[in-house]
Amino acid sequence: MILHLDLLRHGETELGGGLRGSLDDALTAKGWEQMRAAVVAQRPWDRLISSPLQRCARFADELAARLKVPVSLEKDLQELHFGAWEGQSAAALMETDAEGLGLFWADPYSFTPPEGEPVREFSERVLSAVSRLHQAYAGERVLLVSHGGVMRLLLAQARGLPREQLLNVEVGHGGLFSLQVAADGVLKEGI
Repeated sequence: MILHLDLLRHGETELGGGLRGSLDDALTAKGWEQMRAAVVAQRPWDRLISSPLQRCARFADELAARLKVPVSLEKDLQELHFGAWEGQSAAALMETDAEGLGLFWADPYSFTPPEGEPVREFSERVLSAVSRLHQAYAGERVLLVSHGGVMRLLLAQARGLPREQLLNVEVGHGGLFSLQVAADGVLKEGI
């Protein structure tokens, strides 16, 4: 049986762009608007799953209350931890660690930001969490409120992209995508 998994990225945050990672900043008014606009005309969900970081969880709570569906938090669907790079923009990193940033962009699986989480481990925890969601909710339509990195990883898998292209997957604030998760863990994009 298939799990229909819709992915919603959080909206703009108070501390702005850059590598947010495990920083727990709140949404701006625009961020709330981006997320609300993304779900206006969507089909009903059976439940919501959210990253526990407030930029995801607060919106998930609001939407679940409005739709009268259960919501739960899943810590393994948090963003990649960027270590010493957390909170920094690519422009700032170009001045302080251009070589490292270049290596990360070229192949994020082969270079880990200083004190950061290896993308291979990030991938394993995210895919394991999605497998658990399939086991628990196969046959349902679930909305996952999460982060750009989580969504890039899942979309890259569904599109069959090589690992070096992970960061080429575009996921804007308030972006909404649909996946199908099969029992064997195969991900397909679309309804």
